[in-house]
Amino acid sequence: MRQNNENTNAFLIHISAFAGFVFPFGSIITPLIVWQTLKDRSAFLDEQGKEAVNFNISYSLYMFLASIIAVPFFIRSFFNNSRNNWHYEWDFDLGFDSLFSIIGFTSLVGIIGLIKVALIILAAIRANKGEDYKYPLTIKFIK
Repeated sequence: MRQNNENTNAFLIHISAFAGFVFPFGSIITPLIVWQTLKDRSAFLDEQGKEAVNFNISYSLYMFLASIIAVPFFIRSFFNNSRNNWHYEWDFDLGFDSLFSIIGFTSLVGIIGLIKVALIILAAIRANKGEDYKYPLTIKFIK
């Protein structure tokens, strides 16, 4: 395989993660399919495909854990502090502490999303130049 084709295919493996914005789990499934079809062509494509799939699985896991941590804060904001004679009032309390926790967690998710986009673009550019790219904080599910 010519070097230019190899670099372009590695670029496509990384960029295919943006399919997650189109359909659920697309950021995992699409790079996995592209990597599986191209991994036998060269060691570079195999390595970059593993890296892209591992990053997207790790990112999904991190976002899942962040959402589990955020759930108690969202549930707490639905219940008012007044409880009289076992009577709970269903109220969306937007006090300062509840509002701060909701805004804080949504901001964290937004920042993590921007970091993901930046890392995917950086990896795609480096792969297009023929350089190996290792995503930071990636768990090696596929070795």
